[in-house]
Amino acid sequence: MYLYNVTIGIDKDVELEWLAWMKNIHIPDVLATGMFVSHKIYKVLHDNEDGTASYSIQYISESLDKVVHYLEHLAPALIEKHKHKYGNKHVAFRTLLEEV
Repeated sequence: MYLYNVTIGIDKDVELEWLAWMKNIHIPDVLATGMFVSHKIYKVLHDNEDGTASYSIQYISESLDKVVHYLEHLAPALIEKHKHKYGNKHVAFRTLLEEV
């Protein structure tokens, strides 16, 4: 199994709107690609005084080839859609992990 993790720092002034958008639009769009079998979303618990909240969105895939295909061919348009909507209100870090 492979875990594609996206950690996002989002400005608190748009946090609730962003979270609803992620749950209702973005995550379903990612899952609709057929490259992932499930997902989880977690809020990172920490004291953050810089006006942001952090979330970890985890997508599970059974195949490295599917994740690579997603990253090379499908993710760029979805990432651009996210950037267009939330611009300078977020930062994102992506990590690919393999279950051992």
